[in-house]
Amino acid sequence: MLVSVAGLGVLNSVVLDTRERVHDLGVCKALGMSPRQTVSLVLASVTGIGVLGGLIGVPTGFALHGFVLPVMGHAAGTDLPPSVLDVYALWQLMLLGLAGLTIALLGALLPATWAAKTRTATALRTE
Repeated sequence: MLVSVAGLGVLNSVVLDTRERVHDLGVCKALGMSPRQTVSLVLASVTGIGVLGGLIGVPTGFALHGFVLPVMGHAAGTDLPPSVLDVYALWQLMLLGLAGLTIALLGALLPATWAAKTRTATALRTE
């Protein structure tokens, strides 16, 4: 459910960004940009955000997990064993980091195809 909400958030922001830049995309298309290049341009605009989200979000979440769980256990009057705290392997953390990029790209795919299908004359008329 969290992944769906994140994907919809990306979709919303990329739709708004693409609609703002529709005239610029129309100029690029008038200069000869192919639909595949248009899709690549829109996807490239979210790639950096997805990588940054993964690079910041995973270590922050891991640090919060290591901080909050012992505090919760202490508040309940128990000490949690290390098996409860050490639940993520390195490969799982790397997979979670790649998930940020994947969510960004999947969320931007629909607006990217919309931008590629928009006729050049229509895109140039909007402002």
